Parts: sequence; C-alpha cells; structure tokens
Amino acid sequence: MTRPLRPSIPSVSGPASPGRRRFVQGMAFAGLASSGLLRLPAHAANAAAPVELRGSAFDLAIGASPVNITGRERQAITVNGSLPAPILRWREGDTVSVRVANRLAGVPTSVHWHGILLPANMDGVPGMSFDGIAPGESWLYRFTLKQSGTYWYHSHSLFQEQAGLYGAIIVDPLQPPPYHYDREHVLLLSDWTDLEPAALFRRLKKAPSFDNHYKRTAGDFLRDVREDGWRATLADRGMWGRMRMTPSDLSDVNGHTYTYLLNGLPPAGNWTGLFRPGEKVLLRLINAGAMTYFDVRIPGLKMTVVAADGQYVHPVTVDELRIGAAETYDVIVEPAGQDAYTIFAQDMGRTGFARGTLAVQPGLAAPVPAPDPRPLLTMQDMAHGDHGSHDAGKGMEGGCGAMMAEGGCGAAMHGAHAGHGAAKPVVHPASEAGNPLVDMQSSPTGPRLDDPGVGLRGNGRRVLTYADLRSLFDDPDGREPGREVELHLTGHMEKFAWSFNGIPFASAEPLRLNYGERLRVVLVNDTMMHHPIHLHGLWSDLEDGDGAFQVRKHTIDMPPGTRRSYRVRADALGRWAYHCHLLYHMEGGMMREVRVEERA
Repeated sequence: MTRPLRPSIPSVSGPASPGRRRFVQGMAFAGLASSGLLRLPAHAANAAAPVELRGSAFDLAIGASPVNITGRERQAITVNGSLPAPILRWREGDTVSVRVANRLAGVPTSVHWHGILLPANMDGVPGMSFDGIAPGESWLYRFTLKQSGTYWYHSHSLFQEQAGLYGAIIVDPLQPPPYHYDREHVLLLSDWTDLEPAALFRRLKKAPSFDNHYKRTAGDFLRDVREDGWRATLADRGMWGRMRMTPSDLSDVNGHTYTYLLNGLPPAGNWTGLFRPGEKVLLRLINAGAMTYFDVRIPGLKMTVVAADGQYVHPVTVDELRIGAAETYDVIVEPAGQDAYTIFAQDMGRTGFARGTLAVQPGLAAPVPAPDPRPLLTMQDMAHGDHGSHDAGKGMEGGCGAMMAEGGCGAAMHGAHAGHGAAKPVVHPASEAGNPLVDMQSSPTGPRLDDPGVGLRGNGRRVLTYADLRSLFDDPDGREPGREVELHLTGHMEKFAWSFNGIPFASAEPLRLNYGERLRVVLVNDTMMHHPIHLHGLWSDLEDGDGAFQVRKHTIDMPPGTRRSYRVRADALGRWAYHCHLLYHMEGGMMREVRVEERA
C-alpha cells in the first residue's frame, strides 16, 4: 500500500556509506564468475514490467512518495505513485488527452513528451511553451500522434527528472513494422541519488571533480616516464593541466554518487523479463538517466538494432551499444540454449552498472560480468592528432594544441569531412575569446561517426556506432539546406559552467528559424565531455561524412573532439527548447531557445 504523500523532497546530508550502498545495489554480483544459473530469493526477482496505461485519455498525478533504493528511505517524485512513471501506450494517428495534476506541495511541475511532434504549447517547457503546472492545479495536454516508436516523457521543471519523474512511451504503428517479434519488454535505464538533486547541483558548482576518484598519482607519472620518456610525459601533464582536467574525467557524476536502475530497480532487485526459447524478443531501450551514458550488452546474445529514437533503421547486429542520455534504441534478441541471460548496462566510466535478467521463469539469474577496465581519455579524444590513432595511448606527438591556452590549430586533424564537403579549419566564435566561462577550445574537423567511443574501442566485441545507423527512408525533405548555423559547445570545468558559443542560456538571444526553411546545424564540441543535444519539436537529420542524409534522430550525441552536422526542417511554429540533455549541464547554461516564425 502506498504511504501518504509527503509535501516535498527533503534535503539530506549525504548518501549511504559506500559499503552498505554497494551491498544494497548488488555490486557483489559483479564478482560472479561461476557458470550456470543462480536462483535468487523470491523478493529479489521481479518478472513484472512497470505499470502500463493504454488508450487515448489519461489522468496522471504528480506527487511525492517514499522509496528505499539504497537502504535508506528517501522521497521521490512519482506519477500515480509509481517510480518510474507508468508506461503510456498510444497509437499512431490517435488524438491523445493527458490531464496532469500537480499534487506536490509548494512547487510547480511539468511534463515534456520527448521526441513527440506536437504543437509548441503542448511541449511542456515552463517559461517557453507554457507557464508550468502550479501546485493544486492541472493541465490538459492534447495532441495528435504523427509518428510511432519508442519515446519517453519527463519533467522539465528544475531537477524533478532526477528525482524520478520519467517514464516510457510506446506509440504503436498503423502499419506493421518491417520486422517480426513475439514479445517485447521496455528497458528503462536511469540514475538515482539519495542526495536532494538541487544539493547535488550545488556540489557540482563547488567541487565539480568530487566523483573523480581516479586521478593520476606520482606512481602513474613515473610509469609514464619509463614508457614514454620525460619530454612526452611532461607535455602530456602540461596539456591536461591547462585544460584543468584529468584523463579520468569521463562523467561529472558517477557510481560513487549514483545507483543505476533498470525499470526502477537497483542491480540486486534483478528486474526480470520472461521469454520462451526460440522467440524473437523486442527490447525497447530508453536512457532516462539525468547524467549517465550506458554501455549495454547481453552476454551470450546478439542484439539487432531495428530503430533509433523511435525511427526505423536498416537492421544492424551488434554485441554492445552505447546509449546516450535521452536516446532510445529498439533491438531484437533471440534467446535460446540457456534459461537466463544478464542484461548488463555499465556506466561509461565503469564505476557501476544497472542489471536485469531475461529468463524463462522468475527467480533465475545468469552470472553478471565484471565491469570492464576503467577507460582513460587521450589527447586524440580532445581533437589532438589523427582520428586513426585513437588506440595509440597518449599519442601526444604531432598534436596541435586544442586548448584555448595554446590556440586552436584548425588543421584537418581527423582526415575526414566536416560533415558537409571537404574539411575546413575551425573558426571559434568571437564570444569565446577572453570569456571567463570558457576554459577550453578544441579544433575537431571530423564527425568520427565510426568511432565506438572511449572504453569501447578494441574490446573484442562488435559495438554499434553512429556510422552503422541508416534510416529505412530517404531524406523526408529532399531539399539541400538553404543556410547553415554553427554552434560551439563550450564550458568551464572548474566553474561547472556550460553554454553554446560561451553564452549561457540566461544571456543568449533566441536562434530564429523561418517557418518551412531547411537549414544545416553544425555542432563543434569544444569541451572535454560528451553532450547529448536535443532539439524540441523538430527532427534532427544527421548527415554522414560527405554531407548526405544518414539517420533521423531527436537527440544527437556529441563526443569530445567531434564536429557533427544535421539537417532541420523548420516545420513547427513556436518557441522550442534546445539543450544538452545532461540535466546539470542544461541547468548550468547549455541551452538555447529556438523560435520558428513566419517570414516577415
């Protein structure tokens, strides 16, 4: 029975002790190396999916509910008392009505339908498309579905998404999909913290490297001197020092703060999805993490990717895939030959994992693999040196100074196209020069779409890359872009400040688009972090290295040291949010308003 709702999410002094928290999360499973099946106690196995609501009319109540994920009771923001929020199952072509009631005490709320095409006043971004939902009030969302596929929804109010306000959306197609499957499961990944999310943001502003427990030591320095010599080692340390960063800075928040969840359960909860041997099982992967990239694999099974961000792609079979925050992938697996398989989703920095099971009956578990070795960034990842030398260790020789302190070189370092035609020098916007909110500049000229990413290169597994993704349809617009907009992703690590072109959201003018135009957006990642970039209301049609249409997405991953381009058709009037989908990066300033307006 659900306890009475409490008025708000209280501040807490800190997370549970690492020892206790790791036990509760099920970290002990990582050391399992024995073969065969483990039979878990009944309370540790859950064969049920999250609650699913079907139809065209829905009532959702946003409130606060107690949860216990790490061994300590905390308050979560829930929908109809559920964490995660219920799965909403819609049908293409239907007009859906969703009445959202705010039962939180003293704070407004909102719901954004991520990736769904709808009128701007239904998009759910307070201060941009509507005023938000005041305490005790409700808001009726109503729109007609123009698409099908796997999507998700979440709050766009402060840090409520981190506190639990997120859920899956499935839009069933009018026409049968171009593949067959016998059953399906939603796999919704997320990250949970016992800290009040606002307190976590304050900590990031004061101590952005709090979770980086793997800084290099004097022993590492001496080892590098032996392997690479004094000159190369000192040059390497100097470059990292000027960037105010270390090679282990893969993520701002990791498993030292987060517990990683699969369908709302920690690893020890062992969420379980059932199958019959020989069935084709469709898995709908959704990354609802606030700050986490997950590397997903199912040891013993191949995954055939059939859709990305809700849109069909030419099938591609892989062993593993990286799913950025806010992305979705549909994959088909064919379990046979054993009774249980582990769903293993480790974070990019290898500090923790989410875990579940596919099994023929509840209560079974397969061995959980040990996390991969901790990866380290190289100067090639920062747009130093050749694209082809990513696996060459530090690779400092021949680097051409990607930091602002050294002056961007602008050479064609990756030997690849800039995303549309021949590679060309990077020209940084004047707003970056002398900017106290910009402490780094890189000079990437290539999209690196065929790069699996740090920690995944050469791991012996077939890893999905963006280069593998090809939409089943041609460019739906067909026109060449009439103009081009280039934006640089910028930041300052020590200040935990993030922006486009060095200008944070509060100081930025809207990006104005003419209704009906086709334009090219070029993104240049000047920072040393990944950024999943999401444009509300409009599709982002990613281009390949030759500037041709490749794949339609709603969220574009931008690894460090990359320059990627995509086409946008401005076919939806109104004010739209455009931002990094790492929640604390968005709150830290990496957001713009996009206005689609009728031509004057």
